[in-house]
Amino acid sequence: MRVGVIGAHASRGWARAVHLPALLSLPDYEITAVAGTSRESARQAADVWGAKHAFADPQELISHPDVDLVTISVQLPRRDGLVEAAISAGKHVYSEWPLARSAEAAERLHALAEQAGYGMPSGCRAGTTRRSGTCATWWPTARSAR
Repeated sequence: MRVGVIGAHASRGWARAVHLPALLSLPDYEITAVAGTSRESARQAADVWGAKHAFADPQELISHPDVDLVTISVQLPRRDGLVEAAISAGKHVYSEWPLARSAEAAERLHALAEQAGYGMPSGCRAGTTRRSGTCATWWPTARSAR
């Protein structure tokens, strides 16, 4: 599966510490695109993580044909609209938690993903429950994303 990572950075951040190394260790996943806060930071991240494409605009990553799965690893409120845009673009989505600003918004995003037939897991840190406020994880759809 070809993965685009929004929030990728060459030397700092949660994506650098966790998501990108994990993706590199999975043989069925390939990091094809990254998006950062600037074209320069995205290019540096692409060089470090082996991505072919680097974007300063996350919407460009979302719409790129070489991306099947969008990993969204930026903090709220920068995450607002990105999950919905990825679902609308026909992409699988993995989002950091909280998925949305409210449980209602998270449920709406989950419903959109289910209607589209795409997996959309949301990451929860150790010590949280499967349903803790806006941290909701949908493992059945996560399995279908593989």
